[in-house]
Amino acid sequence: MSGDGREGGRRDDEVRGARRIPGPRGAVDDLDLETAERPVLPPPGGSAPDEAVPEQGVPEEDEPEEEAGPGDAVPEVGAAEEALPEPGGPEEPDEAGPAPEPPHAVTADATASAPVLSHRVLKALLGAWALSACSAEETAAVEDHLTACAPCADEALRLRDAVGLLHTDGSLDLDPALRTRVLDGCLGRRPARVPIPEWATAYDAETARLDALLRDIGDSDWHAPVRLQWFEDERAVTRRTTVAGVIGHLMAVDGLVSAALGLDDPLAGTGAAAGTGALGTAEVNAGAEVPLSPTRRTETYWAATYPPATRAVREPWRALTHELIRTASLAGPNVAERSVSYGEFALPLQDALLDRAFECWVHGTDIAEAVDYPYKPPSAAHLHRMIDLAARMLPAALAGRRGAGLAGPARELVAPGAPGRSVHLEVEGHGGGDWYIALDSPAAVGSPDRAVAQVALDGVEFCQLVAGHISPVEAAAGQEGDREAIRDVLFASASLSRL
Repeated sequence: MSGDGREGGRRDDEVRGARRIPGPRGAVDDLDLETAERPVLPPPGGSAPDEAVPEQGVPEEDEPEEEAGPGDAVPEVGAAEEALPEPGGPEEPDEAGPAPEPPHAVTADATASAPVLSHRVLKALLGAWALSACSAEETAAVEDHLTACAPCADEALRLRDAVGLLHTDGSLDLDPALRTRVLDGCLGRRPARVPIPEWATAYDAETARLDALLRDIGDSDWHAPVRLQWFEDERAVTRRTTVAGVIGHLMAVDGLVSAALGLDDPLAGTGAAAGTGALGTAEVNAGAEVPLSPTRRTETYWAATYPPATRAVREPWRALTHELIRTASLAGPNVAERSVSYGEFALPLQDALLDRAFECWVHGTDIAEAVDYPYKPPSAAHLHRMIDLAARMLPAALAGRRGAGLAGPARELVAPGAPGRSVHLEVEGHGGGDWYIALDSPAAVGSPDRAVAQVALDGVEFCQLVAGHISPVEAAAGQEGDREAIRDVLFASASLSRL
């Protein structure tokens, strides 16, 4: 090493043979811009290739060469050539410098509009995005992610379709006519081998509707208080029970139809748990005759079910209704006229099942009001038959009230089957029609030519009157003619009600 700190001549020769820093660039005025080679500009948003930007050097004379110190090692020519990258090749990143950005890195401008979120976070935002509950930045980030992630795009599509099914303003309750439409469609494709008789379809429909209500309510609703109301001795009578008690009442009265068809009476069973409809009382165990009156049968059932009945009563009641419909369907057409005794009166089987359908609807409405459940009237065809049954029972009810001194005297007695004085009962609206009620004799025939009065009621209101839920003096929407005849018909209609 020489005295000025430089190495000997061998090292100077090696340094002189190494690549030198390029010289200074000429002034702009000295360049011919037309013939000069122009660098290739990168596309917008991209980075310029290394070879597209010319290297810029500094004059050697402006920056004197730094002298190597005693401890500085000057790389050999071969090592320097190996360390330099090949022209146009990739450059090694400096270990001390920042790591190169990935191709999909978000720039500073893009970060301001769409935050950089992980795949897990973006997937969690899909539900909020489908509901349009994301912020503008989150929406931009999610939509940008959906263009590159197929699984998230499929999930987002399914969520958007599901959002379209959410109609908060619509009713969640099924259409009461849905069951009828489904059954009509099924029976139209494949008719039943043994169809249900036409006179039993109302009972089948109303028991199914009531069972659907019972299936929807909770366990606590079975103990909800229900107020039963009917008309007796010229005044309204009420009785409080529970939802389970109402179903037990329906099953107890259905036993009258069951006995007429030769089936087991639910009140005559022994050894079953309380609340399932079978009685274990001493009266039944002793073989005493089961009462026929609907009121006495109900009181007997309620007295035997302690503690109070629960939802366990639903299954035996529904099984009994199915058995009644099945037996009536298989028994043939002659069974429709079989007598069903109610103690004080009797009805043909076809009318008895229509009466049971009417009571299922009335008590179904009582239960629905107790548990705040929507419950609509029967179909127009079934409601019309119920009104017709009540209208056919009115002449006998009038005769019974007249015998008890509760109705006006007969004015014109006629031979059985002959037309007599009548009241025109006009039922409007759902299931309505026109009926002529004979006034003086139950064997007379109502006739429009002998009508002495006319009374108009809504179909549902007339059924509520027959059920004892509204007062006779408040029922009629329009009255014309003999006031006494109208009053007798209205009070006779209310007297058809019972527990």
